[in-house]
Amino acid sequence: MPTRPAAYAPLPEELDPRLVAALQSRGIEQLYAHQRQAWEHIRKREHTVVVTPTASGKTLCYNLPVLHEALAEKAKALYLFPTKALSQDQVAELMELNQAGELGIRAFTFDGDTPGDARKAVRTRGDIVVSNPDMLHQGVLPHHTKWAQFFENLRFVVIDEMHTYRGVFGSHVANVIRRLRRVCRFYGSDPVFILSSATIANPAELAEGLVGSPVRAITESGAPSGEKHLLLWNPPVINADLGIRASARSQSTRIARMAVKSGLKTIVFAQSRLMVEVLTKYLKDVFDSDPRKPQRVAAYRGGYLPTERRRTEKALRSGGVECVISTSALELGVDIGGLDVCVLNGYPGTIAATWQRLGRAGRRNRPALGVLVASSQPLDQYIIRNPEFFLGASPEHARIDPDQLLILLDHVRCAAFELRFGVATDSARRTWRNCSPIWKSRACCIASTIPGIGPKTAIRRKA
Repeated sequence: MPTRPAAYAPLPEELDPRLVAALQSRGIEQLYAHQRQAWEHIRKREHTVVVTPTASGKTLCYNLPVLHEALAEKAKALYLFPTKALSQDQVAELMELNQAGELGIRAFTFDGDTPGDARKAVRTRGDIVVSNPDMLHQGVLPHHTKWAQFFENLRFVVIDEMHTYRGVFGSHVANVIRRLRRVCRFYGSDPVFILSSATIANPAELAEGLVGSPVRAITESGAPSGEKHLLLWNPPVINADLGIRASARSQSTRIARMAVKSGLKTIVFAQSRLMVEVLTKYLKDVFDSDPRKPQRVAAYRGGYLPTERRRTEKALRSGGVECVISTSALELGVDIGGLDVCVLNGYPGTIAATWQRLGRAGRRNRPALGVLVASSQPLDQYIIRNPEFFLGASPEHARIDPDQLLILLDHVRCAAFELRFGVATDSARRTWRNCSPIWKSRACCIASTIPGIGPKTAIRRKA
């Protein structure tokens, strides 16, 4: 795949000078065309989805308008990511911009790893709260009275890696978003939704299904791309009579070993946690046999302690690790530095996931090699013997059905717990807006002890 030149656009004239200085200190003098297009749609208060290839600068598409309004109007934003690795990566990116321009924006993660004594500070002080749909469902919406100040000023909701929200999981997430918008209306806010995704066949349809409103889709990328080489690798036959081939594991280990010895930064994707540990053991025996030297090979998967995962993420960004073996945990858009080679130990199952993983290598406009090592599974063998099917087919469609009865009823119960059903009157809204902060806090305390009763009802009862 040949190189692709960049299409640039100037920085917006109304952009906060502090933000301009922060961007320039990091070498960003202008935007890509799709970043400027996203800025214009979001400034018009339009729900927007950005669907461009990996490493095309989608993060700046939503960080720029969010930080601009946070600086100008003290607006708050909620970022939703499907994995904790993405959340940590996003906070690190925000902190770098923060320090570069001395912006004073406070960004915190709010997930299962957040200590209990830190959660109150996140609720009350966070300008940007980075979380995930599960935590929004279990830890935020049922306790929305504690988040009253945050919801009153909530201006943006960012949903990254939208393509992961498909099927039953995506249908649940769509209902969680419905409940989020209901709570926001209760507190008088109407946030703009900004979504981003890897390449899928129906981005606008999926985004509208998740948000429940019309969404503008940006699909043309202005980012440059380095030259990419794709290698489909079928393990050699070791028993012709039985038709047995060498294992994909042995071939993936061999390729990764060759790449690291050649001085190339490498990532290996495995299909299971067990395979991650097996591949890591084989590669560590070669490259990390001397404990006195810094480690060159690292594993990354769910199940590790948070401190271990953060340490590995930091080493990847700084270039301290030469080879990382991962499950799908690093498939999504984590900035893991400049990688040269991506090895897939088996076909992931979908064309979209395959291209997403291969896109981990070759960031920052550098050439890259992607290797798909086929296993003995029939689907893998079909792909490897019919490459035109893989190269010519479009990515899969993402389908959701938020109104499926069993899914919907569960969320109706959740919504009834969060806020009672009924017609909100204008007088109730005025009562809430005109109350002093002291009365609001008292109402929230009362409401938090009575299931199904919101702060407005509590204020009227208290009065």
